[in-house]
Amino acid sequence: MTVSTQTKPIIGIIDGGMHYHRDSIEREPLKQYFDKVIYLRDIPLHDLTELDILIIPCRTNAHWLGIYAEQFKNFMQQGGTLVAMGETFPNLWLQDIGYRAVETNFWWWLEEGAELGVKMSDPKHNISDFISQQDATYHLHGVFTPLAPNQKMLIETKEGECLMFEDVVTYAPGKLIATTLDPFFHHGAFFMPATTRFLIGMFPWLIASFQLTASEAA
Repeated sequence: MTVSTQTKPIIGIIDGGMHYHRDSIEREPLKQYFDKVIYLRDIPLHDLTELDILIIPCRTNAHWLGIYAEQFKNFMQQGGTLVAMGETFPNLWLQDIGYRAVETNFWWWLEEGAELGVKMSDPKHNISDFISQQDATYHLHGVFTPLAPNQKMLIETKEGECLMFEDVVTYAPGKLIATTLDPFFHHGAFFMPATTRFLIGMFPWLIASFQLTASEAA
């Protein structure tokens, strides 16, 4: 992959065919970010290395993702950034990713004094300039555990277990970003405003990170 010299990286997103995928892709505030939309089962028909960043939105069918795993690995190894969102279960189709499901409490916030305990792992990491603790706080589905040495934790539980990581080594020169949070589902289903804020912050962060990497490589 030739690193894009554009101010904005070329961003693609997989359309898994669900209503929350379609709404997230076709409606602002997110529509502006997508240069290419690829239907899930059409992935083999596309050269992913034409993209700089590829988003796999929440709850995309992991069976089909597994079929295309080698294509995703090649995309990263050619310099691309793959972003695997919640409930896509990358532990089933990429190596060295541990995962454990946790009980989901949708109503924890109704309890007096309750606190979910989600926190940004490293306040100095640039993700904290775009996504806040509040933006990542709604509920939990699972954690990545154990973490492999190359997986840097970005968001974690109060127990210190991983909700989001980035790996810039395993598929170098590309990057893997994975999270167990599922903001696309809730944003596209029109509830949980924190999830919309998460996504509104995530895309500028991805773009800023791409630009930083490109400038360092120049």
